[in-house]
Amino acid sequence: MPALEPLRPDHADALLAFELANRGYFARSIPDRGDAYFAGFAERHAALLAEQAEGTCRFHVVRDEAGELVGRVNLVDLADGGAELGYRVAESAAGRGIATAAVTEVCRLAATAYGLTALTAVTTVDNPASRAVLARTGFRLDREFLLGDRPALAHHRSLADLAE
Repeated sequence: MPALEPLRPDHADALLAFELANRGYFARSIPDRGDAYFAGFAERHAALLAEQAEGTCRFHVVRDEAGELVGRVNLVDLADGGAELGYRVAESAAGRGIATAAVTEVCRLAATAYGLTALTAVTTVDNPASRAVLARTGFRLDREFLLGDRPALAHHRSLADLAE
């Protein structure tokens, strides 16, 4: 079972290594973050921590059983009981149920610890693995749209069944 940890300052080096090692893998199914993201990673990490401290976002890293950072799961733009879910898992960890377990856990946290009532998530049409994770974790297709120049799907999940 993977472990979810709230983002901390000491995650910066491991998170950058994770992003760099998987950059090409991620770019096959989602728009690339661009060179500026990596060049300014320390500042970006500090900005994420500031957003988390303000309560507008909740960022998490995912560790496998060996303690290796293999993913991240984020809730952004927390407002009016909702947030947008984003997640990514390392190529080396794909197909092992880590994304499903991490998304399941962050949905539980969203409902019980963060007081949210609904989540949205976006995936490109050509990312069947991500679409499957969303379906397995209770998200339902909401609409189709273009993400840049790529066909994409927006999904919605009520958290009412998870509230304590």
